[in-house]
Amino acid sequence: MSMTSERDLAKAKAAGDPAIRFGNKQIHVGQMTIGPVLFLAPERARLSALQWQTFSVKRLGATVGAELHGIDITKPLTPTALAEVKQALAEYKVIFFRDQPLNADQHIAFAAQFGELELHPFLPGTDDKPELVRFAKSAEVGGYENAWHHDVTWREIPSMGAVLHAIQVPETGGDTLFCDMYAAYDGLSDEVKVQIENLEAEHDFMPSFGLRLTKEKQAEMRLQYPVVHHPLAPRHPVTGRRYLYVNQFFVTRIIGLTEQESEDLITFLTQQSTFLEYQCRFQWQKDSVAFWDNHAVQHYAASDYYPDIRIMERASIIGHRPTK
Repeated sequence: MSMTSERDLAKAKAAGDPAIRFGNKQIHVGQMTIGPVLFLAPERARLSALQWQTFSVKRLGATVGAELHGIDITKPLTPTALAEVKQALAEYKVIFFRDQPLNADQHIAFAAQFGELELHPFLPGTDDKPELVRFAKSAEVGGYENAWHHDVTWREIPSMGAVLHAIQVPETGGDTLFCDMYAAYDGLSDEVKVQIENLEAEHDFMPSFGLRLTKEKQAEMRLQYPVVHHPLAPRHPVTGRRYLYVNQFFVTRIIGLTEQESEDLITFLTQQSTFLEYQCRFQWQKDSVAFWDNHAVQHYAASDYYPDIRIMERASIIGHRPTK
């Protein structure tokens, strides 16, 4: 290498990261917007300052997800611990516990401390515990939860949250990802926020759970679960914050728009869940537990462990009807 080229290389290294010339700005490269997601900073800092009496916290994402350590959920929680777990759920949107060898009764008892439990009409419960939905995936039974969604939005009153316990997990793969739907809403432009403020979407079980039913059973279940309408941007009953409430599994159209307008807006809004900065990822171990707020987050179960076995059990808590 010549002396001149060595000097040029030294100057380039001294200049540091070429992104320094942009500062803390987002820039547009083709169809991409890259750079720091600055609006997350206040929430990230607020969560960093939280203090807890009954557990310690290891946060996972910028604004979503936290492991709670030093608390035993196999036993009834004290009033102080229960109040703090409820607050932690509201703050972190999804909370996790390690090394919690829950039996079925303990699982149900823990979840029931937060509200009445839901019975799922399409997913069978365990043999003697209808409150517990069992997800037993293997080479014969694949995982079909690998798309971003809130649970049971086709209900008039969707679940408030869910408690998922890992019974058996593969050595690798099978992680669950969670997306902060407050952040997904906050990241929208002011123009889009105005556009969706009073819009509602049609939610229907038929495109997903209806596929496995006979025509007769579809008609029977339609009587029990008619199509429902929910706001695109409801307000959370605990925090009062707006969150984005639309998913590809159950949303069939947006009321008041043409078919093309509806398809385009659904596509755009569901894409907001794909921003990695809004997400956290949880790697399961046996007897790990996840407890998520079914309005504040969407989730995605990675189906990347074929042909290994993954067995989980879930208890869901009845919630409220989303409102503007």
